Amino acid sequence: MTLLEAIILGIIQGFTEPLPVSSSAHLVIIPALIPGFRPPGIFFDVVLHIGTLIAVVFFLRRDIVNIIASLMPAQWPTGSRTTNAGERTANRRMALLIVVATVVTGVIGVLFKDRIEHLFESVETTAVMLLITGILLFLSDRVKKTDRRKGDMNLTDGIILGLVQAVALIPGISRSGSTITFGIFRRLERETAARFSFLLSIPAIAGAAVLKAADMGQIPAGDLPALGAGFLSAAVTGVFALKLLFVMINRTGLGIFAYYCWFAGAATLIIRGIQQ
Repeated sequence: MTLLEAIILGIIQGFTEPLPVSSSAHLVIIPALIPGFRPPGIFFDVVLHIGTLIAVVFFLRRDIVNIIASLMPAQWPTGSRTTNAGERTANRRMALLIVVATVVTGVIGVLFKDRIEHLFESVETTAVMLLITGILLFLSDRVKKTDRRKGDMNLTDGIILGLVQAVALIPGISRSGSTITFGIFRRLERETAARFSFLLSIPAIAGAAVLKAADMGQIPAGDLPALGAGFLSAAVTGVFALKLLFVMINRTGLGIFAYYCWFAGAATLIIRGIQQ
């Protein structure tokens, strides 16, 4: 793999992981539609995921610090970062709900692992799931009353969003798009839904990287420059994509991404029909 190819794939991963357009769909569709395209190996896939993970951690660093601080005794230096009692309680609850949602996702992911992996073999199914993602994003903009904040979140929210994140293991269902949308359906403020979605993505992305890394052997020395280029481009692009998404959530909503998903899904089905 050349440096240019690594950078391009890093940019694609950096954009499609945070934005509600399903990075998994692109991993399935692009190799199927582009003749001669060789998908990157597992080394590169893990490195790209780590790059986007770093982007999420960097972007949400204040949220993460506040959550960790809320779990510390108030008299500790780290615990004093969040002095408001209500804010500390909300952050503790957020930590608990992230754990609950992650457990729900993990259990379902393990139980249906083989079936989910089988779906990655179907380009047509992935395209249909993209169309469904578009419908969800479109409907999210139709919800007008979203006034619940993180302090209002409850166990039901955690369980539902954990279930939704598990469904998003299906290629074509956007993890960020579906969890943000269902957060909005639960009347969470749009930014609150987005922040929880990406905080929830940290253990999900890290877990996926660890599972894939378990199948890795020794990293060839000649691949290091490409791996480094892919990592940096994914991380930098990921931060930019997150900033863009949060601006759009507050200003325009997620509807514009619905049109992209519909176009990509429909175009894929048409092209596959022609190919066959």
